[in-house]
Amino acid sequence: MPADPTIGWDLGGAHLKAARLGPTGGVERVLQVPCALWQGLPELEHALDAAESALGPAPAHAVTMTGEMVDCFPTRAHGVACLIEAMRKRVGHEGLRFYAGTRGLVTPSEAAGDGLRVASANWQASAEVVAACFSDALFVDIGSTTTDLIPVRGGQVHPRARDDAGRLASGELVYTGVVRTPVMALAREVPFAGQSVPLMAEVFATAADVHRLCGRLPPGADQHPAADGGEKSVAGSARRLARMIGRDAEALPLDAWRSLARWLAETQLRRIEDACELLISREGLAAEAPVVAAGVGRFLVTAVAARLGRPVLEFADLLPDPGPAPELVSDCAPAVAVAWLSQARGGGALRRG
Repeated sequence: MPADPTIGWDLGGAHLKAARLGPTGGVERVLQVPCALWQGLPELEHALDAAESALGPAPAHAVTMTGEMVDCFPTRAHGVACLIEAMRKRVGHEGLRFYAGTRGLVTPSEAAGDGLRVASANWQASAEVVAACFSDALFVDIGSTTTDLIPVRGGQVHPRARDDAGRLASGELVYTGVVRTPVMALAREVPFAGQSVPLMAEVFATAADVHRLCGRLPPGADQHPAADGGEKSVAGSARRLARMIGRDAEALPLDAWRSLARWLAETQLRRIEDACELLISREGLAAEAPVVAAGVGRFLVTAVAARLGRPVLEFADLLPDPGPAPELVSDCAPAVAVAWLSQARGGGALRRG
């Protein structure tokens, strides 16, 4: 029986992601818009306006979030409550559900009473879709800010921890991404001009500059202003990266800054690879267990999977009808996942491995 058209929402601290699924489960539209939620709830309202204009109305809405972590909220529980209320005012109570991890999708009042289970559970929604497709797998979502690594064992999501504090300690949440991560968080010092040079503890440049100089930053991935508010070009990225070691970009050829960017990108890649190796060894995942890639940084997942000698596929590949923009489906996996879970389409609707 066809389900109601459903919009899945992922309310992040830096971006709002949304996906509209049609009555037969096909992805009709997916989008990501910048949302500087740390500046206050009006930022969310503006992002919701833009998303609703693009997606249109729907009778059912499923929500997951990480935005409760931003520092405009005094506590995570308060942040969850504010985001629940913002969505309730926006779309009403009747067709609105919130993802609460192992509890599944719950009503707004149930979510308000169990806020810490709702908090930052978006990774689990995506992993549930992977678990509906594979008995064993490693799901890796590299976004603009963080990397989520979730093992799937026996067709079940198999994390060691479920909140951010525990996931950081377990190695399942790695705070590195391909856009917003400050370069000073990628390494303490870098090899440059025959010396080991400390990086300045300033947000002069970000990972977006690194990957832009490497020629690998996906179009549309970098949606917030650059660290200096300047141009998002190779020249602009070189200028910002040069500042990290106290230099001007004009002092050396562009190839010098590209070489530094490649070294930093490799350092980030090795960190993610090490985290994957840890989880694989801990879980005893068989060599044929695939890596499922999501997020705007999934080009790094592909590179890691190749090093690990494992098959890799994108999150969008799991869906029978990912719609006209499968790359956005993989970019916005949690929003697509909660919409799919809301429609309760079951494993038979997916491409099982």
